[in-house]
Amino acid sequence: MAPLDIAPRNTGLDEALADARDQYITARPKSAAAYERAKLVMPGGNTRSTLYYSPFPTAMAGGEGCHLTDIDGHRYLDLCGEYTAGLFGHSDPRIIAALQAAIARGLSLAAVGEREAEFAGILCERFPSIERIRFTNSGTEANLMAISAARAFTGRPGIIAMQGGYHGGVLTFVTGANAVNAPFPVTLAPYNDIEGTIALIRENAGSLAAILLEPMMGSGGCIPASVEFLAALRAVATELGIVLIFDEVMTSRHTIGGLQKLHGVTPDLTTLGKYVAGGMSFGAFGGRADVMAMYEPGRLTHGGTFNNNVLSMSAGITAMGEIFDGETAEALRARGDALRNALNATCVRHQAVMRFTGIGSMIQPHFRLGDIVRPYVATPAEEGLRELFFLDMMRAGIYMARRGMVALSLPVGEAEAARYVAAVDAFCSARMPLLRGEASAGG
Repeated sequence: MAPLDIAPRNTGLDEALADARDQYITARPKSAAAYERAKLVMPGGNTRSTLYYSPFPTAMAGGEGCHLTDIDGHRYLDLCGEYTAGLFGHSDPRIIAALQAAIARGLSLAAVGEREAEFAGILCERFPSIERIRFTNSGTEANLMAISAARAFTGRPGIIAMQGGYHGGVLTFVTGANAVNAPFPVTLAPYNDIEGTIALIRENAGSLAAILLEPMMGSGGCIPASVEFLAALRAVATELGIVLIFDEVMTSRHTIGGLQKLHGVTPDLTTLGKYVAGGMSFGAFGGRADVMAMYEPGRLTHGGTFNNNVLSMSAGITAMGEIFDGETAEALRARGDALRNALNATCVRHQAVMRFTGIGSMIQPHFRLGDIVRPYVATPAEEGLRELFFLDMMRAGIYMARRGMVALSLPVGEAEAARYVAAVDAFCSARMPLLRGEASAGG
């Protein structure tokens, strides 16, 4: 379906959602059947909770550049970007060549090699905070190991994290407590609230090993931290001997040295994720040499069969050493900022209760007005509009995170950005009564 073919409908939100769901189901019989088969062998029909959404998730068959094709034959502009991990798109020939060469040299060598030190050197040069670095298989592992280093270094057990934050599958605070979280003593602070957060830090200072946050929340809604908030955390962490950890798994893409470089606030430790290795299974944690020395031989143990796997090392050297240089990172951020501004201008022109937040290539819609400085609990109407937006974008051939988050990959250019703006313009026109609060939530 073309982006401008969403017909205006003066219906209530429930009716609009029911109609959109029906159209989604009708268009994807093979995905529906695949979901039914998957439920027979996997709880929830999937093995990655993020990818589940109702009525069933669309199953993809393949991707090229910044496009995806599902098993029902529909083609999409991919703006999900693998939730930031897919920075290089689906088929960058330089990364594919690096992977093929690595495979030809042999897999699972059970030994150190020269490439991991080369890759480590590239990353130490890029990030202001990183003097020493170690590799993991995911951002989740990277955050776990960074926290463990801070706890061992300070001799204290506790962590300050942010309400609504996400740092991996066992460090998720999007809805507060989580039954699968790692059993660290965690105190949750209000994001971007300097006074409230500093008060909590001082109150718990005697037991705090680390302050953990994203300098822009990703899963929490693409909500940037103010520079003043980050600087205040840096100052109090230094004063009280607490390790400041920036989770830049997502946000490190915004400059050659992450948001820490952009904002001029240097943490003690930084964690990184999969895009750094060209989208391969990868994570990393690094920072001050004295803190990272906790992993010197004879101290903390850090295992992992695939920490230095040949695919991630080779792809990472190509991705960070050859492709994603400073000029490319700056151009991507500028392209994303321009897109976000165009989207917000479209919302203003329609007088829609809808705004987009973010920095650069990470963008999130919100169905409310005013400044959005921390995560919030969406109202039923907001959640309904979020689902309707997702379904309408899928109908328009645009794939994104179910929550609406966009993470631009490098192959997304001006034409693709314009297509997204046109689709949002069509959405605002078609759903105008709902976006202006003129229709009830009922059908």
